[in-house]
Amino acid sequence: MTKSARTDHVRHPRAPLQIVPLGGVGEFGSNCTVLRHGTDLVVIDAGLLFPEEQSLGVNFVIPDLSYIEERAAEVRGILLTHAHEDHVGALPWLFDKVRVPVYGSDFTLGLAARKLREHNLPHEKHLKRVKAGEEIRLGPFTVEFIQVTHSIPGSFGLAVKTPHGTVVHTGDFKMDQTPIDGHGFDFQSFSFHGDQGVLALLSDSTNAEVPGFTGSERQVGEALDGVFHRATGRIVVSTFASNVHRIQQVVDLAVAHHRKVALVGSSMVSTAEVAASLGYLKAAPGTLIDAREAGRLSAGRVVLVAAGSQGEPMSALSRIALDDHKEVSIDAGDTVVLSARAIPGNEKSINRVINHLYRRGADVIVGGRPPLHVSGHASREELKIMLTLTRPRYFIPIHGELRQIHNHARLAEQVGVPRERILLGTSGDVFELNEKEARLAGRVTAGRVFIDGTHDEVDEIVVRDRRHISEGGIVLAVVAIDRGSGRMDGEPEIVSRGFAAGPGDQEVLREAGRLVRRSVESATPEERADRGVMKALIQRDLKRHFRKTLDRRPMIIPAIIET
Repeated sequence: MTKSARTDHVRHPRAPLQIVPLGGVGEFGSNCTVLRHGTDLVVIDAGLLFPEEQSLGVNFVIPDLSYIEERAAEVRGILLTHAHEDHVGALPWLFDKVRVPVYGSDFTLGLAARKLREHNLPHEKHLKRVKAGEEIRLGPFTVEFIQVTHSIPGSFGLAVKTPHGTVVHTGDFKMDQTPIDGHGFDFQSFSFHGDQGVLALLSDSTNAEVPGFTGSERQVGEALDGVFHRATGRIVVSTFASNVHRIQQVVDLAVAHHRKVALVGSSMVSTAEVAASLGYLKAAPGTLIDAREAGRLSAGRVVLVAAGSQGEPMSALSRIALDDHKEVSIDAGDTVVLSARAIPGNEKSINRVINHLYRRGADVIVGGRPPLHVSGHASREELKIMLTLTRPRYFIPIHGELRQIHNHARLAEQVGVPRERILLGTSGDVFELNEKEARLAGRVTAGRVFIDGTHDEVDEIVVRDRRHISEGGIVLAVVAIDRGSGRMDGEPEIVSRGFAAGPGDQEVLREAGRLVRRSVESATPEERADRGVMKALIQRDLKRHFRKTLDRRPMIIPAIIET
């Protein structure tokens, strides 16, 4: 315990407990919550969200962390519930401003450490691995880490004992009673705290509109087993890179069906390396091979686990679908399984990839019974069980848009939580609690901070301006392609704004036009027929060109016109 924490705890023993969500309440993503007592605070999670399409030049969005930064001396620690991007993605920006101990499971910190290394932040002494059931003391707070089941290993709920009572934070969870890794949901600990008395429950609202119970991950294994039995050619399974349990099931099935497994895509390989090093991903020697070796084996002996389930144009699955991957190809008779939910807004991209796979002659499997994907979040009946186990005096639904938050509140009323003890708000609201009352005590600075490709923060007004011109200039590449022949109609037109009009720059633009022509001419007919892919190819080649010739990173906007 630090000196400042000891002093405050004595000086203000009856100061109210403040719960301040800085993200994740009224929105999906950017999950971050502060618990504060007097001049001591702890931070739970530091997540990001991915930008909307109109946020030009923005790679991702993090919560406004100024409330924490202004109180850096009060921060006793950062608690990470699990390693999904919407819970740890903003950690580098928070850790850069507040160098305090960071607590989480071995897997969570394994992925977090990679993020901190990418930002050149020294962190070895600050990462503190904890196990389920372990307790730590941070100022006036005693934190217990509780095992929960989710779609990623090493997931925790938290029971935080404060001077006014215990606050339970569920993290993201579901109640999978047949988990792949054998680490079951800890009903007993949640029930114990309910028996002792829970001041406030902060619970995941993601699936508050979904009836019943969320299916077990093992159901997906049953569905995949059927695919393995039927498939005679190559099998490609595309899922989220973080879903190590799903990857493990594919590995186990591959062994049972005498196949080798290759992981394809940088995110897939990176996550698997961390999982394997910590014992979360297990494979017999010789089971895992690289993609290059997979290309040399007969199709019936190979399983590929590929990133790109959301149809990202330059992802591994998209390149495979377009027959443009260096090591992997798809042939007639191969089977492709999309084992992931479609994130809203990605449906068109996913459908484009599916169409390309069908052109290759593949059999594409999506959905079905048993399911090829199950959620990692608790559905309505499980949320009711959590409320019943903990029996909180006050309830604060978190992790969801307003519709999920309000539906979760109705569930709480159904299980007997009085309406006046359900605290509804949005990110930035300050909830003050003690043993006798709870109230909304105002707001703090909260909102979204935009991060560009250089990992720098970008003001919102700049993001709006980037719709017209980026900080490094803007380049519009106009290409006309004949719909019938797939050939270019005339020369590409390059229009720039934000460049100096020097003679050297003009030559660079002329070379850019020639580069666009080469990009289009070297593309396959299928690629030229797909606007999304062609735009991605042109953006990639022009970004490299301007970075190499001018050391600039202009915003590249390709415009494909079909004639």
